[in-house]
Amino acid sequence: MEKIKAVYIHIPFCNSICSYCDFCKVVYNHDWIEPYLKRLEEEIDNSYMGEEIETLYIGGGTPSCLSIDELKKLFQIFDKFKKAGNIEFTFECNLNDIEEEKFKFLYSKGVNRLSIGIESFDEEKLEFMKRKSSFKDAKKKMSLLRNIGFKNMNVDLMYAIPRETNKVLKKDLKKMLKLKPEHISTYSLIIEKNTLVGLNKIKPIEEERDFKLYETICKKLKKKGYIHYEVSNFAKKGFESKHNLTYWNNEEYYGFGVGASGFVGSIRYENTKSLTEYLKGNFVSSKSLMSKVDNMENELI
Repeated sequence: MEKIKAVYIHIPFCNSICSYCDFCKVVYNHDWIEPYLKRLEEEIDNSYMGEEIETLYIGGGTPSCLSIDELKKLFQIFDKFKKAGNIEFTFECNLNDIEEEKFKFLYSKGVNRLSIGIESFDEEKLEFMKRKSSFKDAKKKMSLLRNIGFKNMNVDLMYAIPRETNKVLKKDLKKMLKLKPEHISTYSLIIEKNTLVGLNKIKPIEEERDFKLYETICKKLKKKGYIHYEVSNFAKKGFESKHNLTYWNNEEYYGFGVGASGFVGSIRYENTKSLTEYLKGNFVSSKSLMSKVDNMENELI
């Protein structure tokens, strides 16, 4: 069995729910945090086999919505992992959660890569997504993070929103680039049936228009020195996400937390998406044994 070098941890809590989001998430409730962290620790104790970890990714949900005291409890759990000296330690966050004390704490605990959910600066797109982001705030917060010491930051960009034009996308790209992120992840809107946009019967844009917007992104970012190293990810040289590449290269990884998935010893598993079940200690909802043919097909994909 190959050595497992990557860990994904899912924190399902959010201060508000975006209109398009199909990830496993619930609105933040302080009363659920402690029971959730206890189960998360139990799941890690049951499954982690002591390997040296080279990438640790804390996603969600919105991990940054936790208070500093809750984050301290979460990071005590991470002490269980044997971390490589050059570990890539990523933490997802939203702009409105970025404040000095919390992020100084994250930096002191070894987080060295941030993934910031900005998505857009266009008012119509933000209204559609039920999100808030302002360029002025983003500039201020990125500057604060640089001063703390963060040198590796990703920003998320969402595109292919209904009625989005090339002009709107170019404006978004221009502002994102002014923030000088080391990495940019781009996502074309997918309409899932159990989201607000799905329930409102919103229709996706035509494939041809979607592709033209994607071409605009690829051309602009290439021109600005970003390497298009994976379908939706662009990075400055040396800042490609090692964690993303674990999935891309079909390597094994641990997934812990409600809704997480993992790939360990030829078994792909999915954790329950029900917080109630997870809090009862019923972690895994399905497992599939991967044959050599399955693995070869995944490798090709």
